[in-house]
Amino acid sequence: METDVTGVLLAGGKSRRMGEDKRHLVVGEQTLLERGLAVLLSIFQEVLVVIAQDSPPLGVDARVVRDLVPDCGSLGGLYSGLMQATTPWVFVVACDMPFLNQAVIAQFTSRRANADIVMAKLDARLHPMHAIYGKHCLPVLEQMARTRQLKIQEMVSQLSLRVRYVTEADLHSIDPSGRSFYNVNTLADLEAARSLLARVPHLG
Repeated sequence: METDVTGVLLAGGKSRRMGEDKRHLVVGEQTLLERGLAVLLSIFQEVLVVIAQDSPPLGVDARVVRDLVPDCGSLGGLYSGLMQATTPWVFVVACDMPFLNQAVIAQFTSRRANADIVMAKLDARLHPMHAIYGKHCLPVLEQMARTRQLKIQEMVSQLSLRVRYVTEADLHSIDPSGRSFYNVNTLADLEAARSLLARVPHLG
């Protein structure tokens, strides 16, 4: 078990694009929330679930915390999780990612030494919602929230933060298709995830 990284699951509950609460959509035999939480609990000694201030309570086997800064989306959730974690780093994912992979997550946690951010850069695209963040990110996040700069990936340009990247080469043997980073935003995404799981049962 990882003891100096906290697993943080962002489960705000807005789901504007889906039109219903994504947390309770079922893929395989579990909800999206249950799938993500199960993977984090299998890796990290401390796991937090971050929800919006006005979100209904969640009955889950983990500590649930509410956003400390309202209406800042994922950036607010990241800030809240990092602020309330008892460890130097957090590993953050969104609750709409049904195919999280322990081996892929290990690629991130293994690079945390001397880094404030460990983020995937795949096909020149950054993936801020499957990444490691250290406590040194807190002042930057506070400033971004104050100025309404809510794109988390813009943190990598901060000279005060040490950034390491996970690339396609790092993941080639364990997740060549990038399924770990797949997220469900629409009904079509949901059906694609269910179809994929039916074809490749070991992903469940």
